[in-house]
Amino acid sequence: ITDFLNNFNIKLKYFKERRGWMYQKFDQLVKARGITAYRVAKDLELSPMVFSDWKSGKSKPKVDKLKKIADYFGVTIEYFLE
Repeated sequence: ITDFLNNFNIKLKYFKERRGWMYQKFDQLVKARGITAYRVAKDLELSPMVFSDWKSGKSKPKVDKLKKIADYFGVTIEYFLE
C-alpha cells in the first residue's frame, strides 16, 4: 500500500501541474451517465463543493473521496490519473 500511496502522490503532483485534467475525466463519466455532479455528490454523501473546488483547481481530491467516486462509476483510481 505504501508503494501505491507514493505513486498516487507523484501522480497528484503531476495533476497539480495539469489542473482540471482529473475533473475533465470525472465530467466525461457524469455526462456519459446523463447525471449531474450534484447527483453524484448527493449519492456519495459529499459536499457539492468538492467538485466545484476540484474543477477550479482550488483543491485536489483526497484518496478516500477519489476511491468513492471511482467505485461509483466502476472505474479504478488510476483512470483519473491517466
